[in-house]
Amino acid sequence: MSMSRIANHRCCNVVLVMAATLLIRVCGAAQSGPQPPCGTDAVPTYPEPENSPAVKFWATADFGKNWKAPACTAWAATGFGTLVTTVAKFPSPMETSDLLQHIGAISKLTGMRYWSTTHGQWQTLIVYAHAVTGPQSPKPRKDFTPEEMKPGQVLYFEQQDNLAGKAIFRMRITEVGQDRIVFDVENVTTMRLFFLTLFSPGEMQSIYFLDREPDGMWRFYSMVRTGKDASKLTIGHEASSINRAVAFYRHLAGIPTDREPPAAR
Repeated sequence: MSMSRIANHRCCNVVLVMAATLLIRVCGAAQSGPQPPCGTDAVPTYPEPENSPAVKFWATADFGKNWKAPACTAWAATGFGTLVTTVAKFPSPMETSDLLQHIGAISKLTGMRYWSTTHGQWQTLIVYAHAVTGPQSPKPRKDFTPEEMKPGQVLYFEQQDNLAGKAIFRMRITEVGQDRIVFDVENVTTMRLFFLTLFSPGEMQSIYFLDREPDGMWRFYSMVRTGKDASKLTIGHEASSINRAVAFYRHLAGIPTDREPPAAR
């Protein structure tokens, strides 16, 4: 083989190695995104109870505009404006039915507090919340019972956020087992700040996975996403987004939502 052919051969090998390395890096980056516990290990991983919760604010630069959520979320839209994961373990004597009753007690969301980084103090996050009969001409009703919260069941509630205003939300029960609960929530009406649209229907989404371990510890995993076409006013605000996500975790885990210290200042 001539020297020129040897050089060309070596050059091709170098290019192939570089291409393979780049492909590995790209695949690795794609796999480094959030992964709920849907038949695979959770990403981020669960911290120990004393280090709970672990909250991550994901940047759009990590994935690009067309990122697609894991299939088990059933989120069809690509991309996001804001994406936050909250992962934790918390001890609780609650059985699955007890936890379902707690989740279904929508009225108890009223008065939930969070640390406002803008004002530097604890403030009310949920001004009021109550279950409603449906998305069309909704009428207030009693909180949801565990018997109503069956897999495939769709329930509705009205909630007023301290910033994003009043809206109707859909809660869909995906899984209910002896040691597992999965449900997701999204707005079905427009969320406004005065006359300014912040989120169109379906642009505020969250999903929750709760799994009980044999020792009575519960594992908690949540993803909260806002749509990529949501108002630019809602994008960013990392510390505020983290504190809001942690407030919902604390409420579900039975922890005072305004317990010091806040997750982010």
